[in-house]
Amino acid sequence: MSESMTDFARATQDILAAGQRMDVRGWVPATAGNISHRLPDGRIAITRSGCHKGFLKAEDVITVDEAGQPHRSGDKPSAETLLHCQIYQQDPSAGAVLHGHSVASTVLSMVEKGPALHLADYEVQKVFAGQTTHEASVPVPLFANDQDIARLAQVVAPFFGGMPAGYIIRGHGVYVWGKDMPTALARLEGLEFLLACLLERRKLGL
Repeated sequence: MSESMTDFARATQDILAAGQRMDVRGWVPATAGNISHRLPDGRIAITRSGCHKGFLKAEDVITVDEAGQPHRSGDKPSAETLLHCQIYQQDPSAGAVLHGHSVASTVLSMVEKGPALHLADYEVQKVFAGQTTHEASVPVPLFANDQDIARLAQVVAPFFGGMPAGYIIRGHGVYVWGKDMPTALARLEGLEFLLACLLERRKLGL
């Protein structure tokens, strides 16, 4: 087995495990969400369109180039592949990207009228890059949903460098990334916990 094939096999296993973890927590219902992993040779391993993330098989992971084009004819990546590619282009340290559709992210992003949700005074927010104290306020930008992914990517682009907790597409879901899959998963878990806390506080009128 070549080194590149070994890298792809490792990335595939990371993606399958991430899908199971996200599924058991209710963050990727039905066929929602997508998961990717950057390979050392620059290719991007990403989930195939239309697959349930809790039941992924190795053949459900394909590779695309930096522009989101599949390497094999007939492979169909997620419609949102360009958003993954954008993250890898904007953040050279990013090694994995996770996109989920939780109840908290969906509801909060639909009812919040401002341009961002703000997370403050939570110890868990230190899971995000550059955060060292619970006393800081961490913004999570909200972007209007758009079926034109290239146009949506243009809207998101100016915010890179100021999204330590990722971002949310309104009524859709979150995008979180990290240097590797464990880091990305930790950030997603931290963000989802904080969004759940924020939703509970709003229910209580706090």
